[in-house]
Amino acid sequence: MRTLRFSVAEAEAGWRLDRVLAARDEIASRSVAERLLRDRVVLVDGAIRPKSHKLEAGSVVEVELPEAATAIEPEPASVPVLFEDEHLLVVEKPSGLSVHPGAGERRRTLADQLVSLGAGGGSDPERPGIVHRLDRDTSGVLLVARSERAHGALQEAIRRRKVERRYLALVRGRPGSRAGRIDAPIGRDRRDPTRRSLDTDEPREAVTHFEVLETVREHALLDVRLETGRTHQIRVHLAAIDLPVAGDAQYGVRGDLGLERQFLHAYRLRLEHPFTGADVDVTSPLPPDLEEALVLARGE
Repeated sequence: MRTLRFSVAEAEAGWRLDRVLAARDEIASRSVAERLLRDRVVLVDGAIRPKSHKLEAGSVVEVELPEAATAIEPEPASVPVLFEDEHLLVVEKPSGLSVHPGAGERRRTLADQLVSLGAGGGSDPERPGIVHRLDRDTSGVLLVARSERAHGALQEAIRRRKVERRYLALVRGRPGSRAGRIDAPIGRDRRDPTRRSLDTDEPREAVTHFEVLETVREHALLDVRLETGRTHQIRVHLAAIDLPVAGDAQYGVRGDLGLERQFLHAYRLRLEHPFTGADVDVTSPLPPDLEEALVLARGE
């Protein structure tokens, strides 16, 4: 068992207990929160409370997260492997597949497949070899370590911004320039902890670069490069400059162009191999659902 402990923020005052729990990254869903409450492993200021309990700012919530509930279960790999050697992997993650489990919940994730592919390294057994993430509904290339030594080297390369990560994003609107740099700290939103935003009490540096590849009627196709890698960074930054990602139900317009998820695809990953010095440059084409949306945006 491991304990999650946090204080209720001012913005969460008056919220139901199950909603506040679901807003935590370590829990991440209302169903998991309800399961933890049923198991009576949640304390508010030292006492058991019902899920409907309205919280006060400053109250201390403690949750015992069961390790066994999120143990990795190796399964045969179905994700394409775009590059591999004895040290690292680059795989192509499909939309709809979480990279790793949420606390207290056992469901199929990419991590289960990564174990079968020999991924390893890092302090968290639920994230074998994982050095960066993609949102559940974002597709594309993901870099993974195969050893503790490789994990440390890749994390250092990301910290030093030596790993180039590029995305294709279709946004609603017309950019005011052909290229841009968004430098705006991101953190948990003051009013809604399930969202990230620039209006936050816990800002962390976030820098995103973009270049316009094509403009089509009401949309524009961008080549986006991450300098940092905060949760939902691209989606939050583009929405902040009035260019929400098409189909983004959380930060944009749900169902834009008939999309069932955000038009965001990690299409390229490039780095100098930490041990051989070779140039590792891997690309992934747009998946069919995004190709179809782009055709519709063009009016073809």
